Amino acid sequence: QVRLVVSGGGLVQSVASLRVSCTAAIIFYSTYCLSWYRQAPGKQSELVATITPTVTSNYAGSAKGRFTISRDNAKKTVYLQMNSLKPEDTAAYYCYLPASRIWGQGTQLTVSS
Repeated sequence: QVRLVVSGGGLVQSVASLRVSCTAAIIFYSTYCLSWYRQAPGKQSELVATITPTVTSNYAGSAKGRFTISRDNAKKTVYLQMNSLKPEDTAAYYCYLPASRIWGQGTQLTVSS
């Protein structure tokens, strides 16, 4: 059973930066797309960013220009660097492996104004 282990998150002030990480112990890691989702209280889950095996990335409108998704295949880890954080970025952040439909555990990010 593949597991996605998420780390990072926490409580930060507005305009701060934070990075969350997701490590997946799977073979052929470099061949998979990986995504970050988030879910704010009372809201539906939202796709934040996706990175492909060729390191092409796509972002939701709310993340463009502020968030950067990256991957380190040697460490089997995908990162989400979040800059200029806003209170509306407060949510639980999850990584997702679409090919296997597996979710990592969420990590809570709270941005105070």
